[in-house]
Amino acid sequence: MLISMEWLNYHHLLYFWTVAREGSLRAASEKLHVSQPSISAQIKVLEESLGERLFRREGRSRGLTETGRLVLGYADEIFTLGQELMSSIKGRGTDRMGRLHVGVVDSFPKLLTNQILQPVFAMKAHVQLICREGKLGDLLAQLVVHRLDVVLADEPATGLLKSRLFNHRLGESTVTLCAAPDLARVLRRSFPKSLHDAPALLPSSNSSFGRAVVRWFENTRVQPRVLAEFEDLALMKALAADGKGFIAVPTAAMEEVHAHYGFEVIGVAGRAREQFYAITAERRITHPAVNALTAAAETVLLNPFQPSRKRGK
Repeated sequence: MLISMEWLNYHHLLYFWTVAREGSLRAASEKLHVSQPSISAQIKVLEESLGERLFRREGRSRGLTETGRLVLGYADEIFTLGQELMSSIKGRGTDRMGRLHVGVVDSFPKLLTNQILQPVFAMKAHVQLICREGKLGDLLAQLVVHRLDVVLADEPATGLLKSRLFNHRLGESTVTLCAAPDLARVLRRSFPKSLHDAPALLPSSNSSFGRAVVRWFENTRVQPRVLAEFEDLALMKALAADGKGFIAVPTAAMEEVHAHYGFEVIGVAGRAREQFYAITAERRITHPAVNALTAAAETVLLNPFQPSRKRGK
């Protein structure tokens, strides 16, 4: 069954885009090798199909209306993607520059992200890396419409988007409990019993990581005194650095938090695990750069960091 939809005439859009970028009909005419009256007529047809004016007169020049600025933004993306498509097809097997759009969930460990992305910079073909950080839902919405090539996340895609996306499990990490040096020295003496009624700053219970930590407390029969829960893990770490309480981090991120905040290890919650995923819009990963970074992630997670209790001494 055919679905009725309005189709955009890309020739008309191209004429509009060129006039908007060149600044005048004359300059657009010279660039496109099309007469000014013809360009003007095609833009008028585009305006009629959209039901909105795109230009307004400003003396001898043309200025964009509010709708014109909106359409120009979309046109920039459309024709940039078209140019990338042609470069990608014609440039296969060559050293031509490509782009890799990576979304990184804001709770994904930064050190792990850095190590995962390193092979992209070492590729023979030059790849321009474009990283976007945000909430999982926002990044998956961009992935569905192909504004991203891959999303690095600490939980799989679920819900309505799951049927349109594919979860590629990269590996997992144990969980390390850590704190500012003075508090860590006190709490590690009889770990994990020492955590009972100890001040805790925890990741949000709405996150998969937060739920894994809570389950470990329940299984260990430890009930810390939870001072706060955080979606913003950077804020959680900043408060912990002031000695407000202990925190839980993926062991894969322990080197990062030690270097940046001076945290010392209290102990490892061995049975608690955080999972890591690369989420794509394709069942089988075909982008060479995405293949490179997923292979790097698997290597890092197979050889996790081994935090020492004597760090910082």
